[in-house]
Amino acid sequence: MQKERNVVFFPYREGNHAMLELLQTLQEEAQATLIKAKDSIQRLVHFPQDPNVIKVAIGMRRSGKTYFLYQTINELLAQGIAQEQILFINFEDDRLLPMDGKTMGQLLDAFYTLYPENHQRTCYIFLDEVQNIPDWHLVVRRYFDSKNVQLYLTGSSAKLLSKEINTSLRGRSLAVNIWPFDFYEYCTAHDIAEPKPPFGQGTYDKMRKHFADYFNRGGFPAVQHMNPHEWRETLQNYVDTVILRDIIERHNVTNIALLKYLTISLLKNAASVFSVNKFFNDVKSQGFKVSKTIIYNYINYLEDAFLIFTVPFYSESGRAIQTRPKKIYAIDSGLIQAVTLNINHAHGQLLENLVYLDLRRKNKKVYYYHTKKGYEVDFVTENTAGKREIIQVTWDASDPQTLAREERALTHAEKELGIKGRIITAKDYLQAYIYK
Repeated sequence: MQKERNVVFFPYREGNHAMLELLQTLQEEAQATLIKAKDSIQRLVHFPQDPNVIKVAIGMRRSGKTYFLYQTINELLAQGIAQEQILFINFEDDRLLPMDGKTMGQLLDAFYTLYPENHQRTCYIFLDEVQNIPDWHLVVRRYFDSKNVQLYLTGSSAKLLSKEINTSLRGRSLAVNIWPFDFYEYCTAHDIAEPKPPFGQGTYDKMRKHFADYFNRGGFPAVQHMNPHEWRETLQNYVDTVILRDIIERHNVTNIALLKYLTISLLKNAASVFSVNKFFNDVKSQGFKVSKTIIYNYINYLEDAFLIFTVPFYSESGRAIQTRPKKIYAIDSGLIQAVTLNINHAHGQLLENLVYLDLRRKNKKVYYYHTKKGYEVDFVTENTAGKREIIQVTWDASDPQTLAREERALTHAEKELGIKGRIITAKDYLQAYIYK
């Protein structure tokens, strides 16, 4: 008599069947995209290597988070990890929305139904734009606690992710920021060869032209090889999408005209001190129904979506920090150019914005400062070890009056704060790139 085989029967439900079919489609599409992603620019960041934490990548939409996940997946495949051990889900996919935490859990469970051998081996689950799913953190925590799994998350909301991570996943996650391309990555994307010695004026002039082009185009990966009309329109659409998806829909904003006007005003005034009181009086005179609280809320929403950043005044006094207006910086110089329709934006302003982003990439705390005589200092920085530095940024210090002005502010700040400082010019920045 033939020996009976042990067969596991899964209860058939139409929902489960549809879920498995959808999962297989998603897996098939992801594999096709992974092949294309091999030719993309390799980002200069990596997830933490600790296997005992949830890895999180945060940043503005279209800054490259998804391709950073593809980069990480391709690295795993190169190490010999089987494709069946890897799950990638993009929660911006309209076929998955709307979805709640319970359905999200069922989708992840279906991955193990599809590949039952995964119960006995380590799996790698990538969840892109996970903040779109209510109660996502409950599913992530369950999987982190009960499965042999490495979890990778991305999100375009700093506060929503950090709130859930701090409350439900406390001490279990490490985050990296994904920014638009820096100048080095931009040069790589455009096949601009690194200069070779000797580094004379000709080399500097060529690199300065590339630098100016970088300011105009910006660092968002998808626009690098578009014509001027296309990249400008695309970047304008990025701003509109952030306003709609990350602010209006997420925070139920109703005063849309005010929000858009504020957004453009902030981007136009990047690398400048922004007075909420002055803006409040301006919009009231134009007939907007508004309060200062609403303006502060909208600025917080824009910062949460990584479109702009606010920098506080440097002081030992908490009151001074709270009462002084903040400086504004933008996520990308290309966005500034696109929304202001001004290709001749002040290079000094754009260089200062770029230096700010580089400081943030290095995980430094950043402040600005006004001396007792009213001289403005662009940055007071503090690294993770507590070392502080003053930085003054100017496009060109070859003019004696310009150099004297920058040195005067720097010298006064050094004496008042007891912190050493330096001046960064465009030439300094490019020389640092050349000798990198």
